[in-house]
Amino acid sequence: MSTGKTNFRWVIVAMLFLSTTINYFDRVLLGILAPDLGVSLGWNEQQYGYIVFAFQLTYALGTFVMGYVMDRLGTRWGFALAVFLWGMASSSHALARSWIGFAIARMGLGVGQAANFPASIKTIAEWFPARERAFATGLFNGGSNVGQVLAPLLIPVILMLFVSWQYVFLFSGLLSVLWLAMWMIVYRTPDLSRFVNQEERDYIRQDDGSVEKMKVPWKRLIFYRQTWVVALGKLFADPVWYFYLFWGAKFLHAKFGVNLSGLAIPLVTIYITGYAGGIAGGAMSSWLLKKGRTVNFARKITMMVSALLVLPVMTVPFQSSIYVSVALIALAAAAHNSWSANIFTVASDLFPKNVVGSVIGFATTVSAIAAMITSLLIGYALNKAGTNGYVFPFVVASFGYLIGIIVVHRLSPNLEAVSLRSE
Repeated sequence: MSTGKTNFRWVIVAMLFLSTTINYFDRVLLGILAPDLGVSLGWNEQQYGYIVFAFQLTYALGTFVMGYVMDRLGTRWGFALAVFLWGMASSSHALARSWIGFAIARMGLGVGQAANFPASIKTIAEWFPARERAFATGLFNGGSNVGQVLAPLLIPVILMLFVSWQYVFLFSGLLSVLWLAMWMIVYRTPDLSRFVNQEERDYIRQDDGSVEKMKVPWKRLIFYRQTWVVALGKLFADPVWYFYLFWGAKFLHAKFGVNLSGLAIPLVTIYITGYAGGIAGGAMSSWLLKKGRTVNFARKITMMVSALLVLPVMTVPFQSSIYVSVALIALAAAAHNSWSANIFTVASDLFPKNVVGSVIGFATTVSAIAAMITSLLIGYALNKAGTNGYVFPFVVASFGYLIGIIVVHRLSPNLEAVSLRSE
């Protein structure tokens, strides 16, 4: 006789947290090593922009495909395939000897890493009722910050032990292999998992009827207004996050002369604060739902607060204090993660579980295309204007979220779930 429901769904969140941590650890390595590699390999800012563009190109194309793959293969095998690909691609950076070599390696990394968020959001939709999804998303999405915290802490240690930067990328590939082994051991859907009892299954399914379960061809998704709510909600935010990710360390080096050994404290501060923001944003949204507020109110009010908290980041290029600059970027990082936890959850609010992967994949493709364009513009601005070129991206970053919440509200004033009809 059962003594109560199991809570294995939180173990699944922990697995998603680890995958996102490894994903961003892999992704941020080059940004942290870039100031030193740029000198030793002779990159200029424009060429570094091309390297970033190469990753974002395949990431954009990959998310469109990988979301569909997750819905077709399921999260267990689809996610396993993606992590294997990105682990091999991350290790391949060790073979690069020029900016072109790094661009090729980044293209492979983009293909594999494109699956992380479509797979993770689909998994959350499969394992959690609506009232817990934003909080669970905030928890696993915090891995994006923890990965960026670990990178500046571990890189100096790896370089001290092995001297060569190549071992940094080989270590990241090893992390992917270890995660993959754990995933294949523990993961099944709730209906098939031996770690889940019937009480937990019933709890997970409590609001399965709130969104229709009818299947829909993925090509039809782009014709739904709700798809564009998610896509444009990400478009106005994701390019900003890529700017922090790929140019944050370079900005601190260019503006304040911070070298590799001095990056740890500023980056840890920024991304730990960012992690706290993601949890807070998810918790705020979930708390409002538990208090009886509508999904529309809970998600949008949290996103509006997030958008307002980003605004002060526009002053960063004009600050003379590194402490103030880091504090403002950290606040913006927290607000971004709060925003992300909610816009990801909106996808599962609006669509049935069997197409959530495709929706997130398409939305991420749209936002990644925007990020590709901004990367080229940032590279061009910095190549022409030096440190003064950072004014443009910081000002754009400050207003992106505010424009985003206005667009989301105009597109869907009530966040009504999609009505899928058979053809």
